[in-house]
Amino acid sequence: MAAQRGAPAELLPSPEPIRFVAEDGSAGSPPAGYAEPAADRLRDAYRRMVLGRRFDTQATALTKQGRLAVYPSAVGQEACQIGAVLALREDDWLFPTYRDSMALVARGLDPVELMALLRGTWHCGYDPQATRTAPQCTPLATQTLHAAGLADAFRRRREDRVVLALVGDGGTSEGDFHEALNFAAVFRAPAVFFVQNNRFAISVPLEKQTAAPALAYKGVGYGIPSEQVDGNDLVAVLSVLDHAVAHARGGAGPFLVEAHTYRMDAHTNADDATRYRDPAEVEQWRKADPLSRLERYLRDRGVLTDADVAADVAAAEEFSAGFRSRMNDEPVVDPLELFAHVYAEPSRHLAAQREQLRAELSELEA
Repeated sequence: MAAQRGAPAELLPSPEPIRFVAEDGSAGSPPAGYAEPAADRLRDAYRRMVLGRRFDTQATALTKQGRLAVYPSAVGQEACQIGAVLALREDDWLFPTYRDSMALVARGLDPVELMALLRGTWHCGYDPQATRTAPQCTPLATQTLHAAGLADAFRRRREDRVVLALVGDGGTSEGDFHEALNFAAVFRAPAVFFVQNNRFAISVPLEKQTAAPALAYKGVGYGIPSEQVDGNDLVAVLSVLDHAVAHARGGAGPFLVEAHTYRMDAHTNADDATRYRDPAEVEQWRKADPLSRLERYLRDRGVLTDADVAADVAAAEEFSAGFRSRMNDEPVVDPLELFAHVYAEPSRHLAAQREQLRAELSELEA
């Protein structure tokens, strides 16, 4: 009889989400089995969260100015976005969704380049290979399959690298998500699946998607150890993701983490969230704001001062101003680039369409 990979009890997440910091910023009882990240990492996380939120609000403003076609805000999910990036090494890979621009900025990607997708000027404005960041994925959960495949390639090549796939709660209802978990588990791929449960898949609330006690339990059926964490507590998010990444990197296979958080703004600027959300619910979640929560915690520990906060805010404003200024430049586009990178070798029909467009452009220039 084949040896069992892990007893069911070892796969179960904690009954309650892991938490280090209370909603008022005070320190709670350290959860068993998890270590608090070093103070310098938490200080760095705060700086990146301040910058990330300012970038996000600036991107939202750009949609109102017609500089972006659409933008899905991640305000309220800063702890998840920045925690995911800080848990990875530079040579690890990140597979983001369309809502994870804040994470990409925290990873050091050029904000103008990563806005190309939402601006409609290019398939993916940044170089995935150079940044070790997959293109932002708009179809739900398809990136989880790609992440599982790349993670398995790293395993087969004996490369000491981990893949982290971000996914929303709505994505866990897609078949691709379950196929990715099953594949990664069977082949012990070094992948971490990080679910940002922000309570709504556009307008569909969580209770209409699943009857599971928590999304973290979805890993158990595939033999994947799982955990749930307070997604608005950066300290807890980083600690749990550190554990998950170490598990995957150590050859023990994939790990599933569910972060309980909340999307403070609408699904995108084209959405009216007041049609399906109670304003009182939104205000209740504002009390658990991840940025002010971490700020109070770090101030109490003497890690953060008024001068530090002022410097971080000033740096974020300077970053935002530069981003805004560069987005005012009209992009130079070549319509024929629509056909680039669709296939390694263009099909006959695609080549014909390309030549038809080339001829039409030549007529316009004549």
